[in-house]
Amino acid sequence: MILPVVAYGDPVLKKEAVEIDEQYPDLQKLIADMFETMYHAKGVGLAAPQIGKSIRLFIVDGSPFADEEDDEPDPKAEGIEHFKKVFINPIIEEESGDKWAFQEGCLSIPGIRENVTRHEKLVITYYDENWVFHEETYEGYAARIIQHEYDHIEGILFTDHLSPLKKKLLTKRLGNITIGAINVDYKMSFPGHKKQRLI
Repeated sequence: MILPVVAYGDPVLKKEAVEIDEQYPDLQKLIADMFETMYHAKGVGLAAPQIGKSIRLFIVDGSPFADEEDDEPDPKAEGIEHFKKVFINPIIEEESGDKWAFQEGCLSIPGIRENVTRHEKLVITYYDENWVFHEETYEGYAARIIQHEYDHIEGILFTDHLSPLKKKLLTKRLGNITIGAINVDYKMSFPGHKKQRLI
């Protein structure tokens, strides 16, 4: 089932999410719905707060991202086409390497893309959808996708990484997203508008 993506301005996007356990109701259906929602919106990641659930869960699939890359091989994109995962109760244990800037966007903030600087490499521990524990290292684009989605479960948006001047310049556009005064081709729920836009 395709779920509405929560738009910028909803308080759930600014809350630190809570851990869940194996008894969380209908977890497998939720994960399946999140993947369907993400693919419908043409995203490469989706965190539970973006569908209104303040829990420490996010999903990723880097294959659409890999399809958009240039023909020239990019070492930061290595393996991204096989990067489909579910992260439950993740903890980024370490971030390292050079910081690099890249234009990021967000399904909750459609139509806005800005440069965000992040560490090149990370170590993360998490449970997968079968409650198997993992400790893994990622770098390049895979690390960036994880860092972006991890921010969501910490109540952080990519716009929070921007300079005060850049955020001020985006004020009107962000306000338009909150009230639904934007064109978007997937389901969204707008905090400043009484109805969802169902597409």
